[in-house]
Amino acid sequence: MNYSTRPMIPTIAQKDLQSLKDYTVNEILDLLYLAVELKKPENKYLPLLKGKVLGMIFEKSSTRTRVSFEAGMLQLGGHAMYLSTRDIQMGRGETVADTARVLSGYLDGIMIRTFHQSTVEELAHASSVPVINGLTDDYHPCQILADLLTIYERFGTFKGKKLTYIGDGNNVAHSLMIGAAKTGMDCTIAAPADYFPKPEMVELAQSFAAVSGAKIEITENPAEAVKGSDILYTDVWASMGQEKEALARMQHFAPYQVNEELAAYANPDYIFMHCLPAHREEEVSTSILEGPHSVVFQQAENRLHAQKALLAALMK
Repeated sequence: MNYSTRPMIPTIAQKDLQSLKDYTVNEILDLLYLAVELKKPENKYLPLLKGKVLGMIFEKSSTRTRVSFEAGMLQLGGHAMYLSTRDIQMGRGETVADTARVLSGYLDGIMIRTFHQSTVEELAHASSVPVINGLTDDYHPCQILADLLTIYERFGTFKGKKLTYIGDGNNVAHSLMIGAAKTGMDCTIAAPADYFPKPEMVELAQSFAAVSGAKIEITENPAEAVKGSDILYTDVWASMGQEKEALARMQHFAPYQVNEELAAYANPDYIFMHCLPAHREEEVSTSILEGPHSVVFQQAENRLHAQKALLAALMK
């Protein structure tokens, strides 16, 4: 990526981050460039958001999302405020739109981690300050920004690279397809047929891939999917809210564990990624998670740097 002529803080056309589908490839690359700059030790505490306040609404609990956003705001000179839906009136019947209008009078930005994408959309529509999707059942855009940063750090490019995601066709799979398609990286999803990504998400990703030259493929065959892969990626088989399905899911996904046997089909210099938390010996073997190809903790740290770039761009 050549950024010699680009400003450090990019201009994003969108007020919010609801999904990466709304961002151009140049906007995504500009955010990654800023993340690279903010990751440098000498730039750790640049006060780009001095005095600004981010409200963080959590309907779903979190380790990485909460800590990375809160630490990121502090390092940028601002403040982050944790707002559980158990503690605010939105969890007791106040409408999302009313909450958005009230919080817009107090805050400079809002991050929400919730279930329904429609909640993010309603919040963003009614809010006069930027709204960031920290996770919904459909999308996980902040995770994918960190993933793209990690892939770029390792390979220096997206073009000609193949990412294979093995497991549930969930929000992470949806956003990976979109992020890969936008940046010109091939992406294959391997899952049982009953757990394929939503067809409309596949269609959307393929429309972006048609522009970038990337390939988006869906298959039930994990070994075929992994062949020639530069990046192997997986996620838990049962996400939050799916606990009652855990036993059935374990039976369906057992052949989709990322282990040494499956990874042998990948390119020799492949990297292994996981958005965490990981369930060792379920979706991934310990030998892979803790092995020399794993970049999961670099990937987790990059949530901080990618989100600092996003916060600076949207809240500047």
